[in-house]
Amino acid sequence: MHYLTLGLAIMFEVIATSMLKATDGFSRIGLTLAMFACYLCSFYFLTLTIRLMPIGIVYAIWAGLGIVLVAIAGAVIYKEMLDVPAILGICCIIVGVIIINVFSKTVSH
Repeated sequence: MHYLTLGLAIMFEVIATSMLKATDGFSRIGLTLAMFACYLCSFYFLTLTIRLMPIGIVYAIWAGLGIVLVAIAGAVIYKEMLDVPAILGICCIIVGVIIINVFSKTVSH
């Protein structure tokens, strides 16, 4: 259950962060309201997750995967291509999230 709520928190955060550029400095009210609604949903599911998992682990996974997915969304939606150092850095984040989930004894599987 905790990975479902964490997945939903990540999904809503990625959608909201990806919408930031489209709000055009919050001048597009519909997109701005949708963005805030997605952030609200993200934080709601994040609070459900931290009831079941340590907050440091939850935040590391949420932020790490959020960074990776927002970078992918930026490349796909906004054509913001990453250079090799950025891709290598993102790969390090992915490896870190995998290490946490596979080897950490603080994550309940």
